[in-house]
Amino acid sequence: MAVTRAPQPVVTTAAPLPVRSRLAHPALLLTGILLVALNMRACLAAISPMVGEIQRTFGLSATAGGLITTIPVLFQGVGAPLTPRLTRRFGTERVVLGAVLVLGAGVLLRVLPSVFALYAGCVVIGVAIAVLNVSMPGLVKREFPDRAATMTGVYSTTMLVGATLAAGTSVPLEHALGGGWRASLGAWSLLALIAAVAWLPQVLRSRQAKAGVAAPARDDRPGAAARAGKPIEGIWKSPLAWQISLFMGISSLLVYTLVAWMPTILADHGMDRGQASLVFAYSNLVQVAGAFLVPLMAGRMTSQRALAVTMAVLNGLGIALLLVAPVSGAWVSATILGLAQGGSLGLGLAFIVLRTGTAAGAAQLGGMSQAIGYLVAAAGPVGAGALHQLTGGWDATLVLMLVLVLVVGAAGLGAGRNRTL
Repeated sequence: MAVTRAPQPVVTTAAPLPVRSRLAHPALLLTGILLVALNMRACLAAISPMVGEIQRTFGLSATAGGLITTIPVLFQGVGAPLTPRLTRRFGTERVVLGAVLVLGAGVLLRVLPSVFALYAGCVVIGVAIAVLNVSMPGLVKREFPDRAATMTGVYSTTMLVGATLAAGTSVPLEHALGGGWRASLGAWSLLALIAAVAWLPQVLRSRQAKAGVAAPARDDRPGAAARAGKPIEGIWKSPLAWQISLFMGISSLLVYTLVAWMPTILADHGMDRGQASLVFAYSNLVQVAGAFLVPLMAGRMTSQRALAVTMAVLNGLGIALLLVAPVSGAWVSATILGLAQGGSLGLGLAFIVLRTGTAAGAAQLGGMSQAIGYLVAAAGPVGAGALHQLTGGWDATLVLMLVLVLVVGAAGLGAGRNRTL
């Protein structure tokens, strides 16, 4: 479909979309969204400080160790295109509940005493997160149509808060629970259970609405139905959609490569494992600021090209410092990378709501961009592990990441244009 120019970003100027469902009380809805978001990165970040231990437990090579974080990312890409079909058939509320429960089951499967269970759990976790990744932008656009950019910042920030807590407490939990890495990682299934309980009111209210007990709000104005759910025609042929997908994909590749290997890179250069875990947790904490502020800024701009380039430049600076001064510059590098990675995540999610005019369009673009994005990102952790095994160091990996930063900047220049699909 041809790309047309929009006078203002959709999020900041459009009237509230008519498809808001008015589910359970807004406070319960917000609580449910935040608890679900807490789960969406925690179980991935929790395993990073444990990769070395898991490798020793099962006798895995560096490449096989990289698969522990690669497989969930890969299956986020595989599962993303299936999600719009699931939400149309079962409803977003039920799909989100099911995904959270499956996520908790995957966390438990991953810690069973078997290499097969380890990797099978990673598959289950990846598919569950894929469903949540695609469902949430459409749900946010539907329920908060006049504040979609702000709410995108809130839930993307919450995802990173979960990642920060997981990265910072994995090693202490291992010591406190006394069950090694399995007890530490398995404990995160409780967070999924809590999120599922908090999300139940949304499922119950949506069932009541379908039964006619509490009908959703309607808007009979001319064109309301088209604004509510008109699909984007020819989205896979759209240069803009591909630019957004590449921006998300390569940004995610950079993130997941460092999620998998940053503590190991620091430890291999002489830093204590506990301190390396703290640096990694601090970087995740700084991501919170970027993930919250960048979508807010994006929603107030007619073009986000400068923001996208800024994120690419910061990524390049942080990676370069990790290359030339991995230990002495670790905290500074963690600060710069945290801002860049959190901001890139928030901006990529903001693109989904800013470049579309309907909740259905946001879900459709989210499915495409995250399918492509996570399939690209999956190459990062395993590729970095293979390069390390081949070269005996991390320099080649970091140099390649610097090259990819240039691609992120170019994709961001296209994705940030003031246009809609």
